[in-house]
This record gives sequence, structure tokens and C-alpha cells, in this order.
Amino acid sequence: MRLRPFQQVDVFTDVPYRGNPLAVVLDGEGLSDAEMQHFTNWTNLSEATFLLPPTQAGADYRVRIFSPGRELPFAGHPTLGSCHAWLAAGGQPRGEFVVQECGVGLVKLRRDGTQLAFAAPPLRKSGPLPEDDVALIARGLGVAREDIVGHAWCDNGPNWRGVLLKSAEQVLALKPDAAILSGLDIGVVGRRGKVGVVGSRPAGDGIAFEVRAFFPGNNGMAEDPVTGSLNAALAQWLIGDGIAPPRYVASQGTALGRAGRVHVERDEGGETWIGGASVTCVHGQVRL
Repeated sequence: MRLRPFQQVDVFTDVPYRGNPLAVVLDGEGLSDAEMQHFTNWTNLSEATFLLPPTQAGADYRVRIFSPGRELPFAGHPTLGSCHAWLAAGGQPRGEFVVQECGVGLVKLRRDGTQLAFAAPPLRKSGPLPEDDVALIARGLGVAREDIVGHAWCDNGPNWRGVLLKSAEQVLALKPDAAILSGLDIGVVGRRGKVGVVGSRPAGDGIAFEVRAFFPGNNGMAEDPVTGSLNAALAQWLIGDGIAPPRYVASQGTALGRAGRVHVERDEGGETWIGGASVTCVHGQVRL
């Protein structure tokens, strides 16, 4: 073991402790898969990342992303948080964009003032969900089937199923039933499933949608505070189907006492960017 530079970053917020936290080990060289996984489990956070020298041409750094129990090929808030930590530690991109190497390949990030944004990976699976799934999700969320006014596969690594409700108030009132939703075979790995829920918000506060993300956890139904991968997938569905404008802001984490803000933009070239602010809450060293 040795001391390694470390940051704990709050992502999708510029106010500490109101977003989604991420543990970032800035020097992951020499650590085994088991050591990375053990440290991730110990942090009790949704993800931890480990920065390494790149192995692909054009990449500025390589990141390995772990969640409790498994490694992820891609995740949104770890991508933004890792880039924030890398830049704060003195990282210098080779070109106009920061280029991150991860399990899904190379991911571009751009700097927009105090915010970072990543280019969303394309959906691996899209189109409407099977009606049996929609009916089951409605029961599991405790809403009527007719309250789900849109639905789609939102698979961009994590195998999200997205459903659209009539209002943000409905979204915030949800009390999902883990016993029902756990029966859905919608997980990327085994039978671990995720359901993304989005509802329109009233105009006036600058936020277009309220988003929540549920997935079966160790103690029943878990909820993620702010989810980059889900918002990236939802954006491609909502903008592609004309439900959302090419540029909007989504709120997530409200039901958990957080204030996540996800900035979405589809540029003129058709690329979807998912961005937000990040703030470092802990800076120091970790013994690994």
C-alpha cells in the first residue's frame, strides 16, 4: 500500500453536498481489479473511479469505473467527476476537447465555463418497450397505465427503461414497489434492473423535466441522486421523438434532498451533450 492522491467530488451541482458524490483515485497504477472493487465497496458511494495512463491514441487519460459489486464500461457522473478531478490536479488536454478512455472507448468532454459536458454514447437499443413491461412498471410505480404517456428502451451501457409521466408532481410522489419491479429482467448484468422516470415540469423555473432513477439494491429499491447515463439516454429519446427541445435542463435528486441540474444540448451536428457543474468536497490522499 502507498498514499495516492484522492478527491471526492460532488457532480451535477455547484453547491457542495447537493449533487451526486464520486470518489476519484488520481493514480490507479498497480492496483488489481480486486483492490479497486474492494475500495469502491468500502466508500459506500454509487461509484469510484481510478485514473490511469491512456492506452489508446488520442486519449488524455484512462478511467476505470466501479460501482458496488461490479465494474462499469461507462457512467455519466463518474465521467464528469473524473474529468473535473483530473483538470483540478493539473491535467492538460492535448486538443480542443478532453478525451477520456473507458470501457466503451473514447468519450469527448468539453469545457463550458465552469461546467463540463460529455458527448453521449449512442443508444445500443431504442424503440418502445414491450407492453407487458410497461404494465408491470406502472404497477411497480403505483400509477395507472394511462399515466405513462411515453416509454422507450434507453440502453447506452446501463440497460435503462424510460417512462414518461404526465407531470413532475407525479414523479416526485412515486413510492416504487421493489417486490414488483425486481421481477423485471432489465439489467445489464444478471437480473439487476433500472427504471428511469421523467415528467414534464411547469414553465418558469428554467427546468424542463424532473427525473428519478430507481434500481433494485441490496436493501430493496435504491434510488440514484443524479444519473448522467440515464439523462444521456433519455435525452436521445425525448429529443429524437420531439418530446423535448434540443436544449433543456433536467432536475434530479429532489426527492432525496439533492438539487442536481443536468444540462442537455443537441448540437447542429446531431451530437448530444450532457453537462453540469462539479465541486471538490474532499482533497487529500488515500492509502491503497
